[in-house]
Amino acid sequence: MSAGLRMLTRSRSRSPRTRPRGGGEEPASIPRREVAAEGRKKHRPGKCQQKTQRLHVAYEAFDGEKDEGAEPLKVSTWEPQRWQQQLANIRTMRSKKDAPVDQLGAEHCYDPSAPPKVRRYQVLLSLMLSSQTKDQVTAGAMQRLRARGLTVDSILQTDDSTLGELIYPVGFWRSKVKFIKQTSAILQQHYDGDIPASVAELVALPGVGPKMAHLAMAVAWGTISGIAVDTHVHRIANRLRWTQRPTKSPEATRAALEEWLPR
Repeated sequence: MSAGLRMLTRSRSRSPRTRPRGGGEEPASIPRREVAAEGRKKHRPGKCQQKTQRLHVAYEAFDGEKDEGAEPLKVSTWEPQRWQQQLANIRTMRSKKDAPVDQLGAEHCYDPSAPPKVRRYQVLLSLMLSSQTKDQVTAGAMQRLRARGLTVDSILQTDDSTLGELIYPVGFWRSKVKFIKQTSAILQQHYDGDIPASVAELVALPGVGPKMAHLAMAVAWGTISGIAVDTHVHRIANRLRWTQRPTKSPEATRAALEEWLPR
């Protein structure tokens, strides 16, 4: 090895250690334990000054569950005072005197010998005719219609003027001619000549209201779907105070009665 190369190697090995920039003293190293302790002090959460409030929840226990510390859920049920005695008095009064509806209602206007599908259609038609009409007038119109063969097809084949003559003098007979034709066409197209088996579908038919739908479910299908409330039931229920608050329509009265009357 040449002399120049040996001198270069020796000078590199003896070079001083690199100092920090700025010429200051090298800071002493801080022990790791002190750093960790300082970090914990900075991130230690403060004490919450607000006192936690306890919330007690009452619930309705399921069958087989017992919780002595929980309060049972109380469901308040309203019912009119002395309604059972009032109902007994009404039944006693009605037992001594018949009303036209007892012999001329929808359950008496159809042909009992007709096929079930035709009987149900006749029940619905008698209910559509009965709106704003005395029971005697409705029964007379049904007799004239049945004499010609009262089916969906026969009604659709009857012209409007003839149908009007057959159902006259029921209330609003001109409108009912239109509704009967429209409803009969829907039944033929969508229900194979039968009537719907639900309140929602029945009230969707032209000229059929909630009262008619509930009666049709009871008489035609033998299913109790709700209370049939007309203007008379609406008026009497409010006079007897059988609604928790006064109602302004038969449908509102029906909903109010169904809230508390036993099923």
